[in-house]
Amino acid sequence: MAKMHWILFLHILMGQGCLFTCRLYEYHFIAENKSWSEAQTYCREKYTDLAKVFDMTDMSRLRNSTQNQGEAWIGLNNNTGGNRTWHWSLPGVEYIQNDSSWNQNGRQETEPGPGNCGRKRDKLVDVSCDSTMWFICYDDKLILIKENKTWKEALDYCRESHRGLVSITNPYQQRWAEVRAKNASSPFVWLGLRYSCTLDLWFWVNDKLVCYEKWSREGKTEDCGRAVGMMRGGPYEWVSQRDNETYNFICSLE
Repeated sequence: MAKMHWILFLHILMGQGCLFTCRLYEYHFIAENKSWSEAQTYCREKYTDLAKVFDMTDMSRLRNSTQNQGEAWIGLNNNTGGNRTWHWSLPGVEYIQNDSSWNQNGRQETEPGPGNCGRKRDKLVDVSCDSTMWFICYDDKLILIKENKTWKEALDYCRESHRGLVSITNPYQQRWAEVRAKNASSPFVWLGLRYSCTLDLWFWVNDKLVCYEKWSREGKTEDCGRAVGMMRGGPYEWVSQRDNETYNFICSLE
């Protein structure tokens, strides 16, 4: 059978004072039969990792986009050397239990042998990780730069090497940024949000509308020379920082 490859673009329509459409990440459906570990290796070499979903909204989009393509591996497994806790393939990303996403008879917590891995059908079903089937990779559009730079230096770096400092305009983008921020080596990571003394407002440097915010309780200091740093750990809130402080930062690839 000839190799087949579909790219599935996920679009989120959100509204918090404005309406817009934003591509957050891409799913890549790979029509090659591989075991779960082989599929994971393939996805990590060519994309980001095996597909993951944050919630049932993501699951619904994934299911609808591949409804006629049969079963496929995603990045969920519980083969962890004795700890039978389900987790995502991507390190540091917590799997939040949701029974409604599973087939009623499709999950085994203690199956012996090579371990349990998740496949997508109409709902999640677990199966031996040594089985072979098609699989779904995903590619996100954010990258953490673990170098400490001022906000302006970070902005210039991202514009020269990628697309720009990340803008966060809805809760979905916030959660993807959190995945990157948790691996930072500085207490905050720079985002592309800065305060303008002239206009007396916060603005995204890529001209996106400020339709979403996640400020800490006393973190929104509106002074000249201020930009936003996101906490590297929970609750990943935003804090106004002097823009000459040096932190890691998140670039957008698109």
